[in-house]
Amino acid sequence: MKITELFERNEKTFSFEFFPPKNYKSILELGINIGQLINLSPSFISVTYGAGGTTQDLSFDLIDYIHNKIGLTAMAHYTCINTSREKILNDLNYLSKKGIENLMLLRGDLPVSGEKALDVEFQHASDLIELAHSLDQFCLGAAGYPEKHPESNSSNEDINWLKHKIDKGASFIVTQMFFNNDHYFDFVMKARNAGITNRIIPGIMPITNFNQIKKFSDMCGATIPSEIISQLSPIQNDKEKMYKKGVDIAIKQCIDLLKKGAPGLHFYTLNKSRATVDIFSSLPHGLTH
Repeated sequence: MKITELFERNEKTFSFEFFPPKNYKSILELGINIGQLINLSPSFISVTYGAGGTTQDLSFDLIDYIHNKIGLTAMAHYTCINTSREKILNDLNYLSKKGIENLMLLRGDLPVSGEKALDVEFQHASDLIELAHSLDQFCLGAAGYPEKHPESNSSNEDINWLKHKIDKGASFIVTQMFFNNDHYFDFVMKARNAGITNRIIPGIMPITNFNQIKKFSDMCGATIPSEIISQLSPIQNDKEKMYKKGVDIAIKQCIDLLKKGAPGLHFYTLNKSRATVDIFSSLPHGLTH
């Protein structure tokens, strides 16, 4: 089922993101975590993608398993950095044959040294979106950045790029993580003012490991509010206290988002089910149904 069809049936969607496991222990843990999260009846599951062959086969195997063995609506991430048109078409054809109808299309990380991608044809996510849209087989998602993409000069420039991705064929938007809900609602307002009417789903990442999330935040341009830092910094070395406080903060964030009209939530699980289960189970029934 295409995710846009889910939107027609559901005022709100609740989805979870996983990344492909890299070793046997991770495979076992992922299986346990997926089993626990299935009980929450997710609207769809997304699987991240390792470009350049790092975890590509694992990504495709996992998305195939979730869709065809477990029977959940699945969305495959796919990136275009340093990738040829021929490879993209072959990969998308493979996913289509596996019955995958939903794609989250991204540029991908630039090479570590910062130089431009080798294949000049695919420099932006919009290039990939345009090609995938021309195949008329997939429902396409695009990433949104509530605090703007780190490479954008301004929020207005960033919104223009987002509009460009929609114009090229993206049907919905999932945001990067953020920790101040004002950023999300300001982002939605700017998108609407720019003529973007598509659903914009907020991305949620609970802070249960302070240093890890701080690193992720710096990479994607998401700021952690000073009041959250002041709560978490003193307890960052106490795993259980960090967990409880981080989950509590995320619960409050999710409730506020849903009460103010967010069309659901997309959880970045980091392949761990405990926090997501605890957060989702704590949300008032009236906000999730």
